[in-house]
Amino acid sequence: MIITVTPNPALDITHRLDTLRPHTSHRVAEVHEQAGGKGVNTARVLTALGRPATAVLPLGGPTGDLLRADLVRGGIRHRAVPLAHGSTRRTLTLVHDGDATVLNEPGPRLDPADFGALRAAVAELLPGARALTLAGSLPPGLPGHAYRSLTELAAAHRVPVVLDTSGKALLAALPAGPAVVKPNAAELAETTGLDDPLAAARTLAGDTGTAVVASLGADGLLAVTPQGNWRARLSRPLPAAGPAGRNPTGAGDSAVAALAAGLADGTPWPELLADAVALSAATVLTRHAGAFDPQAHRELRPAVVVTRLPEPSRPRTAPCP
Repeated sequence: MIITVTPNPALDITHRLDTLRPHTSHRVAEVHEQAGGKGVNTARVLTALGRPATAVLPLGGPTGDLLRADLVRGGIRHRAVPLAHGSTRRTLTLVHDGDATVLNEPGPRLDPADFGALRAAVAELLPGARALTLAGSLPPGLPGHAYRSLTELAAAHRVPVVLDTSGKALLAALPAGPAVVKPNAAELAETTGLDDPLAAARTLAGDTGTAVVASLGADGLLAVTPQGNWRARLSRPLPAAGPAGRNPTGAGDSAVAALAAGLADGTPWPELLADAVALSAATVLTRHAGAFDPQAHRELRPAVVVTRLPEPSRPRTAPCP
């Protein structure tokens, strides 16, 4: 089983638009609602792949009830932690011309008892887990070391962690030794202050033993790992968009699903990265986050090229006199 933890889940509302212009009114072509948040999307993808997964998430208020009902409808195993106060947030995604504009609400404030209940739910599931994903922003009230605490809990059970967050939450968790951190290019630059992705990934990895797998959008994935460094990308363009266009929302969550499954299986890095790129690309071709095109996944997998990158040269030391 793979556990996915989403501390700040959301009811994802997607509006598909024929045009998108600021300072004017729009007529919405299609509306879709589903349980969302990074870890929820990952659990949905893993379930579709036939991989046992359990989503752990705090839920509260009427929005939380809608999320719970959608998880049940989708056959997604979950462990809901009731919030003492407040209602689960919503996100609004505007999809137009193959791109997405996302509006994220901050989410309800969690108190120490809420986090204690969330941590206890994870602890109860860990003995039967083969991987744990921690993903998304931390909601108001949650301590900055929350992901570090959960990573340490997983380490005590020898369960590898894939961490998909950024900024202070990411830096605080690194000393606990997650197996993989997965920022995107913007998050990587924000966290390290470096614009070059390879230099930033090497800086973030440091000597911690944690692998850094960075999402580079259409340029695939960059991985800096203790076993070597790789670039993985499609060797050909994606198929032409259908009538509904493309939706990149959730592509990174599908990559996390592939990374967690690969860690659980002990898959070598080149194969793991190739599957992550193919699964992520197959997600872009679907209408909603947390879904992927199975046929495209199979067809794109052989088209992924994984290249090993040279190790950085070490400065020579002057010989002793």
